[in-house]
Amino acid sequence: MCVRVLAAVLLLTAALGVALAVSISRCADCDPTAGQQLSATPPPPAELTIIPGSTAVEVDPLAPVEVSARFASLSEVVMVNEQGTRIVGITTPDATVWKPGVPLGYGRTYTITATAVAPDGSRLQRNSTFSTLQPDNQTRVRLTTTSGAELRDGGTYGIGTVVVARFDEPITDKAAAERRLLVTTAPAVTGSWYWLDDQRAHWRPAQYHAPGTTILVQANIYGAALGDGLYGQEDAQVRFVIGDAHVAIADDATKQVSVFDNGQLVRTMPTSMGMGGTETINGQTISFWTQRGVYTVMDKANPVVMDSSTYGLPINSRLGYREVISWATRISTDGIYLHQLESTVWAQGNTNVSHGCLNLNPDNARWFYEFSQSGDVVEVRNTGGEPLQVWQNGDWSVPWEQWKKGSALS
Repeated sequence: MCVRVLAAVLLLTAALGVALAVSISRCADCDPTAGQQLSATPPPPAELTIIPGSTAVEVDPLAPVEVSARFASLSEVVMVNEQGTRIVGITTPDATVWKPGVPLGYGRTYTITATAVAPDGSRLQRNSTFSTLQPDNQTRVRLTTTSGAELRDGGTYGIGTVVVARFDEPITDKAAAERRLLVTTAPAVTGSWYWLDDQRAHWRPAQYHAPGTTILVQANIYGAALGDGLYGQEDAQVRFVIGDAHVAIADDATKQVSVFDNGQLVRTMPTSMGMGGTETINGQTISFWTQRGVYTVMDKANPVVMDSSTYGLPINSRLGYREVISWATRISTDGIYLHQLESTVWAQGNTNVSHGCLNLNPDNARWFYEFSQSGDVVEVRNTGGEPLQVWQNGDWSVPWEQWKKGSALS
């Protein structure tokens, strides 16, 4: 049939005097295979990779651990530790990547067995056995207030709250540790860490917190190298909220404590503060001033036993004492309280006679005790002696520019 058609075309072309170039080949309906590819390109070979590779040692527990397939789909991945405990994992929706769903442990041995299936149905299997590093030493971190009490998840704190990260081992690489300490606030504020010593870092913003601020603190130290073979033992985090703005201003010029609630004056309390002067006992100089500066409420007790020997002043000395005191609100690490003391009511509002505490009458002491929350601000003004130091709970007495220099990342 094809030959007859071609002959007819040639005769017609000759009759019309038209030149026609003819490519002599068989037409498609003459050969059903015409136009088809003579040989198909083979698919790329399937690949299955496990990281880390077999026999790897001293692997960082936070290093990438991954099973990946190319030109194939993962059908099964089994990861177990040396005790045979299976490690849960997560596979991507396209079945090409698998990762463990939990952090790896220190000093453990893991085996991964992975199987993938290629488009042609062929199966590929790989294995890897590796071990993680075993630190020489590990450290925990506690997230606390300046009093040392744990920050309560969901708790409410005052506008002067300072976050403390307390490590149970000295940190030699403070920069590495600080990079793992994250504070997120809503609304957002700029804050900075300040290292008091090798085991304590304090965080605060430039200004007091705004009431209603939520604060999330995260210490992501697990797996982190913190210097001299020390590694973070586990992560920690806490979330809390800032309550009403409570500010008490104790002014030695008036010998009154003015208490403000969200900017409104709600109470004025006569007080008797430190008598002033110093005394040296056994080579230690003890001050009897109420140091000026910005304190915060640390904790409170009713009653509390106050013992002068705890800060170097013997009970049997001229100014020594040991008394049970009611309605005591502590504001410094070295034992400054606002507390009840009926024996000095005569001096409250006119004369300073205490060892450094702020004496109040029973009604005012109880009211302040019940009003206060951890982190409330107490400002002491116009007193003599040395100003409040940062180690005494004087974080807010440090100017902001100086505070930022206390960061290991400054």
